[in-house]
Amino acid sequence: MANSYMTKQLMADSLKKLMEKTPFNKISIQNIVDGCGVTRQAFYYHFQDVYQLLGWIYNNEAVYYLEQNKSYSTWKEGYLEAFKYIEQNKAFCINTLHSIGRDHLERFLFSNTSNSLKQIIDEISEGIKVPESYKKFIIDFYTPAFIALVGKWMEEDMKEKPETIIEDVGFLVDGTIRQAMLRYEEKHR
Repeated sequence: MANSYMTKQLMADSLKKLMEKTPFNKISIQNIVDGCGVTRQAFYYHFQDVYQLLGWIYNNEAVYYLEQNKSYSTWKEGYLEAFKYIEQNKAFCINTLHSIGRDHLERFLFSNTSNSLKQIIDEISEGIKVPESYKKFIIDFYTPAFIALVGKWMEEDMKEKPETIIEDVGFLVDGTIRQAMLRYEEKHR
């Protein structure tokens, strides 16, 4: 198991290094395996294609922080670490954004962000009678807003500090989701 993870990590490191100078859509599997000393057969044993490797990298490196901080009390830490990951891996992340297009990246981010928000909203809604459809509405409202914020920040060369962004989002979000659910519950009694 550890050997499998190490092999995947070698390929991930190779792809990330290649993406420092080469657009993602110009990178071949052969480029990746040449950069890390594994065979094409080993690549295909672990991944179907380069997109799956790219997803694995984001899931294991960036999304990890969101997964570890899915509670209302820790969400800021998770999102802050995700922003810092993007900042520390700027060339890789910007290349992803520009090479495969915003839609592909947004679909990936949407899935992970909405899963994280679902757990947070489930926690916030304890003791409040709101249907799952309203919780889903809240998730569907906040998820694209957050993704757009990340995309805009990346496109503007990440000038603003991640701490400032998370603090501002916190001012906007803290309490408003719970208040919205309480108002919904009150209206539908």
